[in-house]
Amino acid sequence: MKALIRLSQITLVIFSFILVSCSDDDDGGSNNTEPTLNIVETAQDNTNLDSLVSALLQADESADNDLVSALIGEGPFTVFAPTNDAFADLLAQLDGFDSLDDFNTQELQNLLAVILQYHVIANTAAESTDLSDGQMLTTLQGASLTVSVQGTDIFIQDATEVDAEVVTPNVRATNGVVHVIDKVLLPQTILDELADIILVPITDLAIANENLQSLVAALQAANGDLPTVLRGDGPFTVLAPTDEAFTTFLNGAQLGDLDVEVLTNVLLNHVINGELSSTDLEGLGSGYANTLATGAGDENISIFFNTADGVEFNGVSEVVTPNVQALNGIVHVVNTVIDIPNIVDHAVANPNLTSLVGALTDGGNTTFTDLLSQDDEVFTVFAPVNDAFTAFTNPNSNDINAVLSNHVVVGAAAFSSGLTNSYVNTAAEFQMTDNLSLYINTDDGVTLNGSSNVAEADIVASNGVIHAVDAVIDLPTVVTFAVADPNFSTLVSALTDLTPSTDFVSILSSQNGTGDDPFTVFAPTNAAFDKLDDIPVEADLIPILQHHVVINNNIRSSILLEDGNTPATTLEGDEIIITRPGTDENIADVTDGSGNTGIGITTVDVQAINGVIHVLDTVLIPDTTN
Repeated sequence: MKALIRLSQITLVIFSFILVSCSDDDDGGSNNTEPTLNIVETAQDNTNLDSLVSALLQADESADNDLVSALIGEGPFTVFAPTNDAFADLLAQLDGFDSLDDFNTQELQNLLAVILQYHVIANTAAESTDLSDGQMLTTLQGASLTVSVQGTDIFIQDATEVDAEVVTPNVRATNGVVHVIDKVLLPQTILDELADIILVPITDLAIANENLQSLVAALQAANGDLPTVLRGDGPFTVLAPTDEAFTTFLNGAQLGDLDVEVLTNVLLNHVINGELSSTDLEGLGSGYANTLATGAGDENISIFFNTADGVEFNGVSEVVTPNVQALNGIVHVVNTVIDIPNIVDHAVANPNLTSLVGALTDGGNTTFTDLLSQDDEVFTVFAPVNDAFTAFTNPNSNDINAVLSNHVVVGAAAFSSGLTNSYVNTAAEFQMTDNLSLYINTDDGVTLNGSSNVAEADIVASNGVIHAVDAVIDLPTVVTFAVADPNFSTLVSALTDLTPSTDFVSILSSQNGTGDDPFTVFAPTNAAFDKLDDIPVEADLIPILQHHVVINNNIRSSILLEDGNTPATTLEGDEIIITRPGTDENIADVTDGSGNTGIGITTVDVQAINGVIHVLDTVLIPDTTN
């Protein structure tokens, strides 16, 4: 009932003047117009102070409070009036509070009244010119406020670490003066009362937690911007290692012994952009997020979470205290410091890659783990998932170590955003001399050698990137590349549908000396076939196709490095001549069996396990007269 009376007192006031804001006069912003509204009426007349008015009414719901009557009284008062945004910021800091209506018990209303009394100085109407740097003001609540004057700016210091700024000074009322501020002021008594529900920035939360003091020390020892970053807007998800976790991580060393940049990156590896609660993570089950740490290619490091048994990160660190809510995110306390993962670490952490790890380390083999743990090299790894290994039958009985090598690109971290239809070289080799090629097609997702699709892209490590794939990439033959590369679709049709009497696929698939391998194939593109008036009939087409194949020889461009002519006899029987340098943009020129010249080799050294392909811009024609 009392609140209704107070509301009536306010709403019955007939306003005759519009509130006059501060000016830039030499008197510090006061104006000489005689005020007609008291402090409460002044607040209600300013729409930017609607939340303050609501707070006054909400506090007066309790029989213990009578703030409205007090501020309508004779005064004089000095009032620091928080804006609507200031009250919104306060509510954002209080866990479980969405509006001022949540102050709905007598105890909470009394707390709200204490907060509001902390904004009132009784028995004085202090305008901005009356305020001085370092001045102490005793509030109606009983605690003190400190004034800070910096040039023409005035700040009010409360019990928190963030000062309030006076954004509109000297709004005069009949019973005092109002200074509009951008923050709700909080006394220490309120901080103590709300300790369990008030949300602070993540850095401050860590400082206040006695089990996270090593983390606080690490933040201070690392890049000086880190504490500021974790006080930022966020939201962040922070994995906070316990003091015991840091003791294990340091293994007798001191924080000062660590390289600052390394320590900074390790700490950033515990920070994820966005807010992920344990419920969010459990809903996802497992997967990857990116931390603020940087890895290969200056990309953000990936972190693997798995909720099969609790919440675990990178297979090494378990959440022991989840969902500690902060003002700018959420904190999960973890029992292990999460170091920056290399490619091997990522493979070991992901249960979907256990078959790959088993194959890499079978029989105590350390070749791959040693290679992929190097920090002075970068890699791209196409990692088959467990189901891919289950489905792989190794039809050509290839050495499994060679097959695994065919999933590794050395010397480049190829991220999905930079992939195009192109060939790259893998760590697998032809006759221990030349690296095999891998064809990447990005027309519809990312497909490798026409048979394996990227299911999970861009798992970023310190020394490279992993792309999880859905099929094991077997060692390619020259047929593999012809089928995989859409630029050879006409050639594939010519070798199969248009020449059914000759099994070119079987011939060109032989390997390990089981046929006429190795082959050197001069492969015409679709555009090369388009130059023909018509594709010849089968009887004429067969010798043309044979004229593009050199058997029992793997002729790479290295043989063609010297300027001059290199003759080669084709499967058809006629000789072709390769000439370096080529004309125009050609790497080399070819003279075919019919004497046609200027045929361009545009791409060289597409290396398969049973031969090599060089790409032509024109179809070769054999000598039809011999």
